[in-house]
Amino acid sequence: MSEMETNADEWVAAGDGVRRRILAHTPDMMSVQVEFQQNAIGAPHSHPHVQSVYVVSGRFDFEIDGKPVTLAAGQSAIVPPNAVHSCVNIEAGTLIDTFTPRRDDFL
Repeated sequence: MSEMETNADEWVAAGDGVRRRILAHTPDMMSVQVEFQQNAIGAPHSHPHVQSVYVVSGRFDFEIDGKPVTLAAGQSAIVPPNAVHSCVNIEAGTLIDTFTPRRDDFL
């Protein structure tokens, strides 16, 4: 069984008006809190990880693999591996992103 690591106090800038912190991780999974200021942008990108996005607060316009998706507090979406995705925050808010496997590039 893998040992879980946490470092929830370490915020990292993740773009203009965006910051993130790792909540917990094992080699198989990672949970990340991401805060967006009003109108902040999550630039288009892709990665080999499956990603679950849960909106804690705020409202976001996502594009996932070419498809528009608007999510508000309490809603979620799955981003498939290697799918290009992005978001624009239309109401300041917080996401919880879960990745499998862990995003080693975030460590």
